[in-house]
Amino acid sequence: MQQNAIIFHGTGGSPEILWFPWLGTRLRERGYAVDIPHYPGMNAEPVATLLPKVLAAHRFDEQTVLVGHSGGAAFLLALLENLDVTVAQAILVAGYATRPNDSDEPVLQETYDWAAIRAHVRDIYFVNATHDPYGCDAAQGRAMFERLGGTQIIRDDGHFGDYDQPYDTFPLLDRLIG
Repeated sequence: MQQNAIIFHGTGGSPEILWFPWLGTRLRERGYAVDIPHYPGMNAEPVATLLPKVLAAHRFDEQTVLVGHSGGAAFLLALLENLDVTVAQAILVAGYATRPNDSDEPVLQETYDWAAIRAHVRDIYFVNATHDPYGCDAAQGRAMFERLGGTQIIRDDGHFGDYDQPYDTFPLLDRLIG
């Protein structure tokens, strides 16, 4: 069975920005089937309406690797909670499980079934920065790590890509996947 990777952009994002195309190319070169979908409703529409669309649009199995950035990483929590399989890996980059700032966060659920999330992923990573301009920082990563285990990686790299932070490659992710 072929390994597959699905890379989720964050709020207001798209598949063509930041390190998403670079990582997709790197993974394809290693034999992965890669999907970098565009979800304009990411963190704009309620997670309860976005989640069924994502579940229906993709194949999830024990070879699946999930990568999410910012709002896309926060979305992975709901996705993992609702899968009926255990995926290989999930990497949450600048992720969060509670409101990181005073913006509306429709991507978040009121509560999470942490045991279900943990049961649906073999290997989980939280990559956060010491200082994130949106509050998706190391404390957010630590809160998820304490509930789910896995590996927390703390860097001093802001939001790992933003309108004013070019981030065209992300070698750490390439090394973590596999």
